[in-house]
Amino acid sequence: MQKKRFLFILILLFSCKFAFAQVPSWGGGADQTDFSFGFSFQSVSSYYKIDKKPNWQAPYFDPGVGHNITDAVTSITSPNSPGFAVGFLARYTFTDFLEFRATPSLVFADRTVKYTYATASQNTNSTVPATDLDFPFSLKLKSERIQDFRAYMLAGIKYSMAVGSKKNSPDIDPLQAVLRNKAGFGSYEVGLGADIYFEYFKLSPEIKLSNSFGNLLIPEANPYSSPLNKLSLHTVTISLIFE
Repeated sequence: MQKKRFLFILILLFSCKFAFAQVPSWGGGADQTDFSFGFSFQSVSSYYKIDKKPNWQAPYFDPGVGHNITDAVTSITSPNSPGFAVGFLARYTFTDFLEFRATPSLVFADRTVKYTYATASQNTNSTVPATDLDFPFSLKLKSERIQDFRAYMLAGIKYSMAVGSKKNSPDIDPLQAVLRNKAGFGSYEVGLGADIYFEYFKLSPEIKLSNSFGNLLIPEANPYSSPLNKLSLHTVTISLIFE
């Protein structure tokens, strides 16, 4: 659905520009200097890729009360969770077709893991509250400009740092615990987009995929962390970048 929305925006903007513009627009001079700056608005969708332990279906035994406090687990899944972000762009041009970009962003995107048990009344979702500072660095490879349009693709890496993550206190009820992630982690990113030139600015609709490196999970003794061996994060980001 998000990919279709991106394509609709891209086609609409492309069509409007060619319907009303007869000569190439200046784009506010964004491509006339080696350095330029801008800002972005982003729609974010993310989910976990889950690696479970061999005995992940076992009921959770709470040593504090001396018996199982859950039934057997039948499934653990991570549905897509929506979010949004606002960011800043700094760009340096190497050649007319290659540039370096830094796009730090503040991201608001909670993540969810859904647990299904043999007793349906125990089914629950564990939500990981996530407010992150993202620091993506990428290389952008651009096509020839045709009138007010040029396509591009990009690849790079990103470091994400959590802002104010929640902790589980030692005496908390295990059923009230939250699933926790590492405060900082890296990801690789790839994406596609288009630069569309207007008289006073350049607009770049973009779609980007990212996958985290390593294991994000902080292992803890509770019903939500114990069945899991590893968590990695998959994210789709749709951006409108103004430069």
